[in-house]
Amino acid sequence: MPIADTSLLIPSDQQPLFGKRILITAPRNYAVRFAQTILARGGLPVVMPTIETALLADYTELDRCLEQRTAFDWIGFTSRNGIEALLYRIENMGLPARALNDCRLAAIGKDAERLTTLGLRVDLVPAEPSPTGIVAELDRMPDDNTRTILVPAPEVAGVPEPDVIPNFVAGLERIGMCVTRVPAYQTRALERARYPIELDLIRRGAVDAIAFSSAAEIEGFLRMIDAPDDYQRCAIACFGPYTAANARRLGLVPDVVAANFSSFDGFAEALAAHMR
Repeated sequence: MPIADTSLLIPSDQQPLFGKRILITAPRNYAVRFAQTILARGGLPVVMPTIETALLADYTELDRCLEQRTAFDWIGFTSRNGIEALLYRIENMGLPARALNDCRLAAIGKDAERLTTLGLRVDLVPAEPSPTGIVAELDRMPDDNTRTILVPAPEVAGVPEPDVIPNFVAGLERIGMCVTRVPAYQTRALERARYPIELDLIRRGAVDAIAFSSAAEIEGFLRMIDAPDDYQRCAIACFGPYTAANARRLGLVPDVVAANFSSFDGFAEALAAHMR
């Protein structure tokens, strides 16, 4: 998909990322959006997804939950992928998107906009754009017997499962929610053989920063790297504090951690501030 370079309309001295190569490890559907924010600031995005999302081989469990959706008070979306998976299955079942409004919907940051563009009602958008933020907001709500929640989650293959969904489920259970976690899509690692050119750029120090937006991306990246020396000349950038915590757990030292992690704009601004 072509990416329009809007930075051409702005003088180079007003582009904080001018000439900087930023390696993007996010899956393709996210990488295109993130690349636009880098280009708008004069940067040179190098798109190297270390993981990808894919359809499941078997949707029996998810379809059963959607057929019985009125048994759930809430659907808690932790990613855009979870939203797209449910929309895909609802359409395959011959139902309109508004069928999801048989439940209350909780979504994070920009993900909520995807639902509202379809005319859906989003009942909870947490101030902190994270699964932890959803838990905190639900905990503050009065106990009005709306305590069952469906959590569309990834089926992870090729890398260890990040702690995001397990921590989300544990947090919901801690505040008294009855949680049904259901596989909605697959997240899987990609092979290093796809990226001889990009990996060579990293080894030669021709990449200024490596940008991670999830723990799974970090796991996938480390599977492609021979040794830490390969990326020692690159700044390590993390989408927010949760990604940064996982980076540290995996042995990386973040140089950039976005304080505004509700959108890729906030991430790009953090990168720009560091590069200045």
